[in-house]
Amino acid sequence: MRVVKFGGTSVGDPTRIVAACDIVASKFAKGPVVVVVSAASKVTDMLLKAANAAASGNADAEPVVSRVHSLLDAFALPHSLIADEVRALREALAMVREKGALTAERSDLIASFGERFSVRTFAAVLASRGVVCAPFDAFDVGMITDEQFGAAEPTAESAGLMRDALAPHVKDKVAVVTGFIAKTRDGRITTLGRGGSDYSAALFGAALKADEIEIWTDVDGVMTADPRVVQRARTIPLLSFTEAAELAYFGAKVLHPKTIHPAVRESIPVRVLNTFNPNGEGTVILEAGAPPDREHPARAIAAKKGITLVQVVSSRMLLAHGFLAKLFEVFARHRIAVDMVATSEVSVTLTVDREDLLAPALNELRRIGDVQVTEGRSLVAIVGLGIGDALGIAGRVFSSLARAKVNIELISAGSGRANMSLVVADDDADAAVRALHHAIFDERA
Repeated sequence: MRVVKFGGTSVGDPTRIVAACDIVASKFAKGPVVVVVSAASKVTDMLLKAANAAASGNADAEPVVSRVHSLLDAFALPHSLIADEVRALREALAMVREKGALTAERSDLIASFGERFSVRTFAAVLASRGVVCAPFDAFDVGMITDEQFGAAEPTAESAGLMRDALAPHVKDKVAVVTGFIAKTRDGRITTLGRGGSDYSAALFGAALKADEIEIWTDVDGVMTADPRVVQRARTIPLLSFTEAAELAYFGAKVLHPKTIHPAVRESIPVRVLNTFNPNGEGTVILEAGAPPDREHPARAIAAKKGITLVQVVSSRMLLAHGFLAKLFEVFARHRIAVDMVATSEVSVTLTVDREDLLAPALNELRRIGDVQVTEGRSLVAIVGLGIGDALGIAGRVFSSLARAKVNIELISAGSGRANMSLVVADDDADAAVRALHHAIFDERA
């Protein structure tokens, strides 16, 4: 059993859809397959733009509908295939225009149509090529979540529901399922957050105890750096779950940060492949990964832009027990994830990536101490098992960034851990990644 996920660029034009269908057909010839599809490229952004316009009084679904109809036309498929979804989208936009406000719940409803269009289109093309298949909305096959609209999490019973709903179908046909979207127990549509189709694939894979989860994207696997930033970036053949999770969390675009967790729980290998190069080996992610290299443990460099630095200074912190607990209680209460922390005698500096949630938390933090907020920062992570034990790695990091005239504002590293993280200005992030890649990978090649 394989769970095969295709991202937006892999289902974004007729040529890519045909290539993805050919991949599915070859997999299905060897055993059961569940396909998880994203919205076609640009469609989710178009939907959210339409949602915002509706809140301002202009409920226009036509740009989105035209984009999706053009894909159907390329395969001579009838528009009636998605007529119900088009009607529901228009109704949803009209409702937002009438209410005059775009809540997170309404945004999730409108965003969900990208995957709902995509699953029906993909299944119809797949069927036209002789593959027996059936399309499903994830919420109709057990993907039930909490009520955190925009970043929902599956409920405890959802895995069993998904297994029971899908297992009978995959015996003799390909199940084509929407990624990204789900429903609450009372039937309201939620999303798993942007990039959540990867997470959907992992959740379905874990529920069905798949032999492998394949993430098909537009690059040749997980690379040593973003190839758009570093031209000499190269594919990493083998990664550990820990390294892949670190890279995903710290900004690597290939995997959604949550993808690894369900796979780790069930020890399911994850393979990252390129639909533009289907014969490539890609990257395999296993529990153990490659044997650690004590001399050269770095595996990749990732950058996460748009980070905010928060510094809390208080003389009450000196020798006081419970100070950090009070501090992090505030972030927990406001559901703000903290990426990185550094402390001194009387101050704590940390990074967050949800500036939109920060304002109410700052009011509480100011009761604890003086607060300084610095926006427009990037978190750059050098990832690899044992990076904290590598002799000379810190020296190469500092010297390479000094040569590139990049100032380090915060750094975090520890013995044996899987990443060394540092904070730089957003404008310096790409230069930092290039300098570090040259010092760590190119100079040893």
